[in-house]
Amino acid sequence: MPLTLNVGLAKKVGLPAYGSLGVSCSVEVELDAMLLLHDQETFQQKVRQAYVACQQAVQEELHRQQESDTSEPRLAAHGLPLVAGPTNGQARDRTRPATTNQVRAIETIARRQQLDLGSLLQARFSAQAPADLSIAEASSLIDELNSAAPGTGGGR
Repeated sequence: MPLTLNVGLAKKVGLPAYGSLGVSCSVEVELDAMLLLHDQETFQQKVRQAYVACQQAVQEELHRQQESDTSEPRLAAHGLPLVAGPTNGQARDRTRPATTNQVRAIETIARRQQLDLGSLLQARFSAQAPADLSIAEASSLIDELNSAAPGTGGGR
């Protein structure tokens, strides 16, 4: 008998002039019910993969929506203006770089959840490493990764 897994994620960001932009993603996946009974580790991995897919889709859509509005400056996911970075020309926000503890937390959570951190960073932030993130970006990523972690009570 199949098992239906429903995963959803929504994110809302503030925009100038008291505006906001909201995006959500929801997926429904059929899994073999035997996973839940006999292979909980694989089941949890499938759940994490579904959440990461939703997280990436939400972030990409937020970015796309923000870029499509050419009448206002481009904004980072946390609502701050983006500027060209000093080293690689990529758009970066004006805040300080991620802290050592944030970088360590991102790496630890990603390893624990068996995520492809390089691909996630590239898709979400056009970054090569956690140290390339700003404090706000790192904080947001840590929150999202923790909300997708099994047993934390988050995820929706």
